[in-house]
Amino acid sequence: MDFSHVVEPALSAAVDLLVIVVLGDPTKDSLFRIVDAATGKALAEAARSESFEGKTSQSLTFRSAGALSAPRIAVLGAGNRADLEVPALRDVGAAAASIANRVGARSLALVVPTLGGAREAAAIQMLTEGALLGTYKFGRYLTGADAKKAPSLQSFAFITDAKGKKPGAAQAKAVKIALDRAQAVAAAVCKARDMINEPAAFMTPTQIAAEAEAIAKKHPKVTVQVLGPKKCEELGMGMFLAVGKGSDQESKLIHLVYKPKNAKKKIALIGKGVTFDSGGYSLKPSNAMEDMKVDMSGAAAVIAAIDAVATLGCDHEVHAVAACCENLVSGRAYKLGDVLTSMDGTTVEINNTDAEGRLTLGDAITYVRSKVQPDEMFDFATLTGACMVALGPYTAGVMSDHDALCRGWLAAAERAGEDMWRLPLTARLREQLKSPVADMRNTGDRFGGAITAGLFLKTFTKDTPWVHVDIAGPASLSASRPFQPRGGTGFAVASIVEYLTRG
Repeated sequence: MDFSHVVEPALSAAVDLLVIVVLGDPTKDSLFRIVDAATGKALAEAARSESFEGKTSQSLTFRSAGALSAPRIAVLGAGNRADLEVPALRDVGAAAASIANRVGARSLALVVPTLGGAREAAAIQMLTEGALLGTYKFGRYLTGADAKKAPSLQSFAFITDAKGKKPGAAQAKAVKIALDRAQAVAAAVCKARDMINEPAAFMTPTQIAAEAEAIAKKHPKVTVQVLGPKKCEELGMGMFLAVGKGSDQESKLIHLVYKPKNAKKKIALIGKGVTFDSGGYSLKPSNAMEDMKVDMSGAAAVIAAIDAVATLGCDHEVHAVAACCENLVSGRAYKLGDVLTSMDGTTVEINNTDAEGRLTLGDAITYVRSKVQPDEMFDFATLTGACMVALGPYTAGVMSDHDALCRGWLAAAERAGEDMWRLPLTARLREQLKSPVADMRNTGDRFGGAITAGLFLKTFTKDTPWVHVDIAGPASLSASRPFQPRGGTGFAVASIVEYLTRG
C-alpha cells in the first residue's frame, strides 16, 4: 500500500473512495455539510436513516452518483472532539482500509480532521499505522483461493485541507516524517506478529536467531551475536539452561546491537523467548497450553523493534537480548525441588516449573547488567496470568523502582497508544520468595503473583535503572479489534520505538 500527502480539493479528489472523519454530530461538521450540499442533501438523509451520529466505530458508506469525483463516500465516526485521543485514530485508519477492500476500491483519499498544532502529524501517523495494522493477515498456512486473494486497496492518500490549499513547508515536512514513522513502526509490529503467529514447530530458538540475523544484515549499524548452550554454560546461566533442558531444540541467547556514532545513552531491551511453554512438570491443561506459542512475544517485540529503530535512526546505543528456549517435559527436564544456580550466583529452589519465564529473564538480566552495563534496562515478557487477572487482556503491567525512568516509559506508551498501568513492587511480598534450602524460590503465593514475579526479577537488576513490562494480556487476542486481528498483536513494539526515537 502506497501512502501520500496530496494537495487537492476533497470534492474533486480522483480516487475510488473519499473518506470523511466526523467528530461528533455530523450536521455540525463543515466538510460533511459541503459534501451533503453537493449530493443534494442525500448524505444527511442517509445518515438519518442509518442512525449515524458520529460516534466511535460508526460508519456510513454512500454512492455519490456523480456528485463528486469519487464514486463512493465513507463517513467514519471518531466520537466527540473533546474526548478524542489521537492513538484512537488507528481504528479509524483500519476502518477506512477495511471499507475500501470490502467495496473493491483501489485508491482512497482521507480528509484529516482539523486537530491543531502537532496533533495533525500525529493523527496521520496513527491513521497510517491503523490502515497497515488493520489489514494485516497471517495467511501462510491457508490454501483456499479467498485466503490468497490480494486486497484491492493500493493507494492511501491524505488531504490536510479540504479546499486544496497548499500546505506550508513545515507542515509538509511533518506529514512526511509521520508517514515514514508510521510505515516503519507498522512494519516492525507486523514482523513481531508474524513471529508470534508462526507455529512453535517452525519458530524455534534457532529460527528466532535467524530472524535477528536477517535484521542485522539489513542495517549497517546493527550487529548480532548468538550464544548457544555451551557458551551460556561457560557464563554460568544455570536458570536459563535448566528451562530448556527438556527440549531437543537448542536454547539460544540472542544479542542484537544498534550502535550509532556518539551515542547519548546505552539502553537494553530484554525479551522473554519461550517458544513453547508446556509448563514442564507443572504441566498446563490442554486449553491453557493451546496458545503457548505466543510465550516468545517479548523476544519478538525487542527484536522487531530494532528493525524500526535502525530504519528511523536513534541517538542511543540499543541492545536487544532475547533468551530463547522451549519448556517441555522429558527425562532431562528440570524438576520441582531442584536448586538452580543463576549467572550471578544466586541459588533458586524450583517450586513451579511453569514459572519459567522469570528464570530465563533473571539470567538474561544478569548477562545484560554485567556484559552490556546499560544506563537503562527494560524487560518485556508474557510473564504471569496474575497480571491478566489484575488488569484484563488489553493492559500491560509495569513495575519499576526508578520513578523517573518509569514515568518516561509510561509517557512514551501513552503517546504510542498502548495501554499500560504501573503496579507496585511491594517489598513485604518478598517474604513469599524465601526458601529453606536456597537463597530464594521461584514463585510466591497466589495473591500478588504478578508483583512477586517482578520482585524475583528485581533480585538480578541490582542498581541498574530498570522497568519490567508484563505483556501477558495484550500480547495476543482471542477476538479481533479494528487494528488488531486475532492472534499475536506485536504489543510493545510501538512504545519501544517511541521511547527510543522520541523519548
